[in-house]
Amino acid sequence: MDYQTLTSKISGKLILPDDSEYDEAREVFNAMIVKFPSAILECKTEEDIVQGVNFARENGLEVTVRGGGHHGAGLSVSDDAFMIDLSKMKNIQVDPENKTVVVEGGCVHEEIDKATHKYGLAMPVGVVGSTGISGFTLGGGLGYLSRKAGLAIDNLLEARVILANGDAVTCNETSHADLFWALRGGGGNFGVVVSFKFKLIELSTVYAGPMLWPLEKSKEVLRFYDNLMQEAPNDLYGVFAYLIVPPGDPFPKELHSKTVCGIIWCYTGAMENAEETFKAIRNFGPPVFDMVSELPMPALTTLFDALYPKGMQWYWKAHYVNEISDDCLDVNLMHGSKVPSLQSTMHYYPINGKVHEVKQEETAWANRDKRYVQLIVGVDPDPANKEKITHWCRQYYDALLPYVNDGAYINFMMKEGADKVKAAYGENYSRLVEVKRKYDPDNFFHINQNIKP
Repeated sequence: MDYQTLTSKISGKLILPDDSEYDEAREVFNAMIVKFPSAILECKTEEDIVQGVNFARENGLEVTVRGGGHHGAGLSVSDDAFMIDLSKMKNIQVDPENKTVVVEGGCVHEEIDKATHKYGLAMPVGVVGSTGISGFTLGGGLGYLSRKAGLAIDNLLEARVILANGDAVTCNETSHADLFWALRGGGGNFGVVVSFKFKLIELSTVYAGPMLWPLEKSKEVLRFYDNLMQEAPNDLYGVFAYLIVPPGDPFPKELHSKTVCGIIWCYTGAMENAEETFKAIRNFGPPVFDMVSELPMPALTTLFDALYPKGMQWYWKAHYVNEISDDCLDVNLMHGSKVPSLQSTMHYYPINGKVHEVKQEETAWANRDKRYVQLIVGVDPDPANKEKITHWCRQYYDALLPYVNDGAYINFMMKEGADKVKAAYGENYSRLVEVKRKYDPDNFFHINQNIKP
């Protein structure tokens, strides 16, 4: 393999298996994924990406693409594949006058939040600061601001993309509009995204944080939450969870290591109305722990990052849900009460509000008619507990199958096969296949939640 010629054409770094940096460079967020790529190209520029794509294609190499490396399935790394690594591409350009931001593909949520916050602006990022913007956006982009501002893809204005043939294109509503449609939810199937341009909303401070209730009240809390999320204004967002209380500050000692239920709130309305908005919520129960207060938006995005450092074992399963029936409540309590480790949890993420104002056919993300994404995630620092957390996730997932909808959010899927990918895209799948045939007919980009041409 003529790596020397490639090295002469790039400004970034090529890392090979014998190099001292190799083991660190090949790692992804999920330590359950242990893969050994043939080479890792740490890109600094768009031209580095072009050279990497051309080199892999001309040498018949499989390719993976890493942005933040945060996805549970570890699709950014594969044995003997050539990794195009964007994690060093961190440029962020905020235009406060036009309320837009351009971010390179290696940026993570925390970095974007800090950059936009300086101007009293925000973009709809996710719920963990270390999540990479590339995979997050290409899969849809669900987070604390979804009810108020829509998904990340609903705020995407433009993308710069390197195609399988090495061409660099800019796509938006008027240029390569079919590709722009497919990128908004179609995953990493169509090229390497160098940069994204998003519109921003005016937002600096939120009224946010967790409330906890005893496990025995969880069915009542989940029913209360479900009703509230159907009627609440778009300024109110909440993530319901089963969780184990971390044994330390700011939690009181009597709650340490106990399994409870909770809701992580995010209110984006006028701060003078926050207390009145939460009056009924606080009167329900009341909660045994309440840390909801006025916060800068970046503080909410990173609130749980310390609990989820890189290098843990992760296993994910997910559903779409429209109705939380009484039987569904019983199943959730049965399995949610058996959370197997401190970092393991179950979440309901609401996907109504502004998300429902976009038509199914407007973007590749085809789940505008759903009300929740339900995530069951097993997490543990000890590899010896891999089977325990995986078993809990699968049992929980299987028990809920009679009460959920087809498909799953691709950002929360492991490697689950072609049928699951088709179900995730529903009625939009055939159109995605057409776009794939046009821009990547040989399926060069296939180590992903793959759409086969």
